Amino acid sequence: MAMTVVVDLQGEDAFVAEVDDVPDPSHAYVLLRNARRKDGKELPHLTTGVTACLFPWHRISFLEMLGEVGRRTPAATVEPEATSILGFFRESDRRGPPRRYDE
Repeated sequence: MAMTVVVDLQGEDAFVAEVDDVPDPSHAYVLLRNARRKDGKELPHLTTGVTACLFPWHRISFLEMLGEVGRRTPAATVEPEATSILGFFRESDRRGPPRRYDE
């Protein structure tokens, strides 16, 4: 489900676009589809007919999410298998802490 966002670039006018999901801040680029000015006209710096473009995060000041925004779910975590450890203790382990050699 595409979400409409207002993209505020550093030093340029904001524009409207669609994103497929909430962008991941750890990625270098944001995939924007159907980018256009707020009044619906084409962006002057994009070639006519462009349907998708990648904008680097370092150029984007912030994104304004319009409409319903879903929660970002963390990646699935894998639980380690439970194992039991069976071991034997030496007699010296029962006597207490080891002696220090500097005494």
